[in-house]
Amino acid sequence: MSKPADELDHGNLRPDRKGQAEAFDAIGERYDEAFPHKEGQVAAAEWIIGALPAGSRALDLGCGTGLPTAGRLAAAGIEVVGVDLSDGMVALARRNVPGGVFHRADIADLRPGGPLDLGRFDAVTAFFSLLMLPRDEIPHALRTIHHLLVPQGLLALSMVEADVDDFEIPFLGNSIRVSGYLRDELREVVEAAGFEIVEESSYSYAPAAADIQPEVQIFLRCRRPA
Repeated sequence: MSKPADELDHGNLRPDRKGQAEAFDAIGERYDEAFPHKEGQVAAAEWIIGALPAGSRALDLGCGTGLPTAGRLAAAGIEVVGVDLSDGMVALARRNVPGGVFHRADIADLRPGGPLDLGRFDAVTAFFSLLMLPRDEIPHALRTIHHLLVPQGLLALSMVEADVDDFEIPFLGNSIRVSGYLRDELREVVEAAGFEIVEESSYSYAPAAADIQPEVQIFLRCRRPA
């Protein structure tokens, strides 16, 4: 029998983030220039804003520059906490969203019993942050998110549709490692972590940068059952 999400053992995980944070430190504000259109993120953030009262708590996991997600949530009166592995991104988020609270941390730091206890949240956003993990860590990350959410809490998640695992790609003059799933497998992984998927959408996206290929972005709106 599998363990409940809040009792998942993370003790054997040995995260390898070599080069990942450094790449985003170097990219900085160029990230938003390369991805100027974020319709999927905006729509998912508006879904959360429409579902939660002002004063609710939301975690922006992999907050990047804080735009647009943390900024929109904060402007709607939601208490925003952001986490990112990159010191440079955290600094930009603090500048762009002065009403939020931002931490330089790994998602593994947020696991039950981990070194960073941020409490529980009414909503979590994870836009393209889980794709920075090897596939064998993604179910653990989803269960960590499950633990961080209150019952009936909301998760807005996005991934790029791709059948790859910890695959190195060029990215805005740097190299990063990414993972992905085909659509049906992504749904299976999310549901296996204890989430109910309430809506799915996808976008064909052509970034404004020559070294990034067009991609299909999958957005899932999910709920942690009571």
